[in-house]
Amino acid sequence: MSRFKRVRCSLLVLACLGTMGTAFAQTQAAARQAALANIGRTATPAEVKAWDIDVRPDFKGLPKGQGSVRQGEVLWEAQCASCHGSFAESSEVFTPIAGGTTAQDVKSGRVDGLMPGANQPNRTTLMKVSTLSTLWDYINRAMPWTAPKTLTPDEVYAATAYILFLGNVLPEDFTLSDANIREVQDRLPNRNGMTTAHAMWPGKELGGTARPDVQGSNCMVNCKAEVVIKSFLPDYARNAHGNLAEQSRVVGESRGVDTTRPASAAAAQSGSSVAQVERAPAAIPVAAVVKTAATGAASVMPLLQKNTCVACHGMDNKLVGPSFKDIANKYKDRADAVNYLSGKIKAGGQGVWGAIPMPPQALSSAESAQISQWLAQGAAK
Repeated sequence: MSRFKRVRCSLLVLACLGTMGTAFAQTQAAARQAALANIGRTATPAEVKAWDIDVRPDFKGLPKGQGSVRQGEVLWEAQCASCHGSFAESSEVFTPIAGGTTAQDVKSGRVDGLMPGANQPNRTTLMKVSTLSTLWDYINRAMPWTAPKTLTPDEVYAATAYILFLGNVLPEDFTLSDANIREVQDRLPNRNGMTTAHAMWPGKELGGTARPDVQGSNCMVNCKAEVVIKSFLPDYARNAHGNLAEQSRVVGESRGVDTTRPASAAAAQSGSSVAQVERAPAAIPVAAVVKTAATGAASVMPLLQKNTCVACHGMDNKLVGPSFKDIANKYKDRADAVNYLSGKIKAGGQGVWGAIPMPPQALSSAESAQISQWLAQGAAK
């Protein structure tokens, strides 16, 4: 056989093998497809609608509904204030929502407190958010923290209206709705503080561009050392105007130091330069203490759930506040633990477990005493 014929035969063999390989691959693919034929199904329109809940900056996807500022205040105190404060001044874990905006910001659409050189220590949600749909959408899908997606559209409108009222964007007699939310968008303090030059919008319909802002590169040369800024009170002026811990409003991360104590003692008490003082609340009458034979968590769990205590306290782990087990261990040797804890539950307070405040709880004396009795006996499961 000539060399030419041998090469031709080799090519024919390779072609046949290739055809067989392709056929085999197609057969395998068909077998896999057949095996998956009965797995899964197409989502129904109702199922798609249940997940398709996002609200875009142009308010596409916004459901119909309405809610007033006054309705929002009632809802806020019931489901929001325990984490965010009655005036949305929450701090540390949950950053402040309202504050830092002015009537001029509402008029101009740019927040002066965000501009270079502004002496604004804390940045709140209303200072930064540029689209009202973002605020509405987040509340709708994520709040309340312990039961997300349980608010009705009318309740979301009411909560949003109350937040905007706290930021002096809406008057107290305003009712927010799907019909007027676009007009309210035009009053948002930072509405003109947003850029779409980053090309993160889905196309150009919202003013975006086609060129992402990822063209730069890290320098990593001659980097500046980290600058640490600290402040302190000289000893001669420490308590010149009374105890600062009792005078500072609880907004953001700002806290007043306990100036009734020496600087070293105050720092040792809190582990930092910010100190808080534990004050014993007024004791409730001993007669109000419920002596219950049941000492397990089952005896108090209905009360803990009813008053949303479990939203901030875990049985064995810290959430927003300390765990029930940690509270029990802290006061296990205190003779008046039941009265003390009952008073703390009803009066609220801050500083004992950190800077996060616990708002006063609307429990009866008997209910708070029952929970305190359980805690004083070790918070048994």
